[in-house]
Amino acid sequence: MSIDPRVALQSLTTALEEHLIAASNRRGDGDPAVEAAFFAVADAFEVYEDAIYEAYSEVTPLQVFDDEEDEDEDEESGVDDDEDLEIVED
Repeated sequence: MSIDPRVALQSLTTALEEHLIAASNRRGDGDPAVEAAFFAVADAFEVYEDAIYEAYSEVTPLQVFDDEEDEDEDEESGVDDDEDLEIVED
């Protein structure tokens, strides 16, 4: 069953708004409300990405990163999280 991309977009927008509310009401590091809102945004984005691809064969320029994969890649590539990275535009 496919999901209407407009419905998926509305769910993503709602998840982003709830994340903003949770972040603005944060009660310290590791606040479970912020963490739950974070994962809700990631999940809603993936549903939207799938819906827009299925309906229009289109994708967004965004990507959800898995923290565990990022840590493994950083260790392999020697990237230091504290290192400043510069964005270079052509």
